[in-house]
Amino acid sequence: MNWDKVEGNWKQLKGNVKEQWGKLTDDHLDVIAGKRDQLAGKIQEAYGITKEKAEEEIAKWEKSQK
Repeated sequence: MNWDKVEGNWKQLKGNVKEQWGKLTDDHLDVIAGKRDQLAGKIQEAYGITKEKAEEEIAKWEKSQK
């Protein structure tokens, strides 16, 4: 997935992200602003999982968005 495009379309994708990771708040989503590393960090923080696990979840989500 091209994260430059994600960043550009973040407003449209925020709903999908929130659907996937319901513990992320609107404030989290504003901070993430389409940046993959920020998304991983906020998922890690909200769900108490490792960075590797967060990265795996993002990779699965990316595949589902195609």
